[in-house]
Amino acid sequence: MKTTTSLFTIILISMAAVSFVSCDDSEKIDTIWKEANEAIFNEMSIKPNYSKIYSESKKGYILYKELKSGNGKTPIFTDSVKVSYIGWYKKDWTKEDTYFDSKGNKITNKIVFDSSPRNGTLPTRLKVSNLIDGFSTALQHMREGDRWEVWIPWRLGYGSTDYGNIPAYTTLVFEIELLEVIEN
Repeated sequence: MKTTTSLFTIILISMAAVSFVSCDDSEKIDTIWKEANEAIFNEMSIKPNYSKIYSESKKGYILYKELKSGNGKTPIFTDSVKVSYIGWYKKDWTKEDTYFDSKGNKITNKIVFDSSPRNGTLPTRLKVSNLIDGFSTALQHMREGDRWEVWIPWRLGYGSTDYGNIPAYTTLVFEIELLEVIEN
C-alpha cells in the first residue's frame, strides 16, 4: 500500500513539474512574441507617413497610411460595406517577407491569414459592427474609394488568445479598399 501511494505521489509530482515547466516555456515564448509585436507597432507609429486613429473602445489606436484617396461616403458602426482586403502578419518582423535560411531553404515569413475572395482582389460584404475593433475603427474613418494600409495592435485585433492560426499578441496588417457603403 505504501509503495502504491509513493508511486502515485511521484507520478503526480512529476506531472505537476512538467506542467509547470511547460507553462514557463510557453509564457516565455508568449512574452518574446508579445514584445516583438509591440516593438514593431511602436516602430511604425513614429514613421511620418503613418497616422493614428484612436478607437472608440479606448483600448488604443491603429496606424494607417493612405494608398489611394476616395471621396465617397463614410460608414458608421451599424452599416455594412463592400471591401477588398488582405490581412497578414510576420513570423519575424526583422526579416523580409521571404528569405533563405542558413541551409538555403526558402522561408515564407509573411503569413496571409485572411482576405476577401481571390486573395483580396474580389469584393466581399461585411458588417462593420461584426469586425475586430481595429478593422472597424479604420472603416469608420475611410471614404468610399479609399485604399489604406492599416496596422492593428494586438489589443485591437485578436487580443491575448490564439485565434485560428494567429498567435496571441499578434500585430495585424491589412490592406483595405472601401468600395461601397451599404446603409442599414
